[in-house]
Amino acid sequence: MKEFLYAVVEMIAKIHRFLLRMNDAYEYDFTDKELHFLIIGALGMAMIFVVHPLFKWLAKNNHVMAISWIYVFTLIIVITFAIEIGQRITNTGAMEFADIMFGVLGFISMFLVFSVFRGIYHVILGLLRHEAAEEPEYEEWEG
Repeated sequence: MKEFLYAVVEMIAKIHRFLLRMNDAYEYDFTDKELHFLIIGALGMAMIFVVHPLFKWLAKNNHVMAISWIYVFTLIIVITFAIEIGQRITNTGAMEFADIMFGVLGFISMFLVFSVFRGIYHVILGLLRHEAAEEPEYEEWEG
């Protein structure tokens, strides 16, 4: 995971250097803030065009839990990075990628346990509904 995160950081750095070279080569003279405005804005819109249809499909096919998981997983990543950066700034701990990995792994592990219990619950509920649907209806006896 550490190697993956470093690879992502390196890829972002390469893209950043490329955009700065393009800015200099074509003499646009965008400031760093203007470049962030344009690039992050465009990236966000590109993500909307991918994420929105995916979430619509998931919701339409009754996979709302998947939407919740994606959202919470994203928040967990942001929160764990924020905690590590905060530790670095305040000198209250060491900033380590391993801490981020273990935090994310904790969420995934606990979610898997939750999923097992949720699955058992839904199986039992399905069996109860199935049995209720098979019970014959009794007609009242008129005597």
